[in-house]
Amino acid sequence: MKKLLLPALAGLVLFSACKKDNDTVPTQQYSGTFSGSNEVPAVTASGSGTFTGNYVPSTRVLDYTVTYTGLSGAPTGAHLHFGDAKHKTALPTVPFPTASLPTTTSGTFSGTATLTIQQADSLTAGRIYANIHTAANTGGELRANVRVK
Repeated sequence: MKKLLLPALAGLVLFSACKKDNDTVPTQQYSGTFSGSNEVPAVTASGSGTFTGNYVPSTRVLDYTVTYTGLSGAPTGAHLHFGDAKHKTALPTVPFPTASLPTTTSGTFSGTATLTIQQADSLTAGRIYANIHTAANTGGELRANVRVK
């Protein structure tokens, strides 16, 4: 019994030491600039803004802040969508809570989302965009292509 215990214990210590080295993945910072020209198709809009986010790969948690100004009206919805750098569009994948949206044409909101593996893979591959919708532009008034800083 003692002959088996020592090698098992040594293996466990070695495994634990290696695991700690692999678990230290730093937080990744993401950003994007909102404009109507980023929409597909492009929208004539005077609004602008920024998306900033901090992503922790080990937990797949994304903390984000959206700041915007000059919308045609109050936001009616906002979310992250799947979409690539060639400005393709897709269905929303991470909704920003409607209750957190300001009811004015300029404002800031923030939140936290735990991403699925598919969402996390798309984020790190640069295939996610943020979108703000208004009553005048139900398909989206401002779009920010989200990229690593």
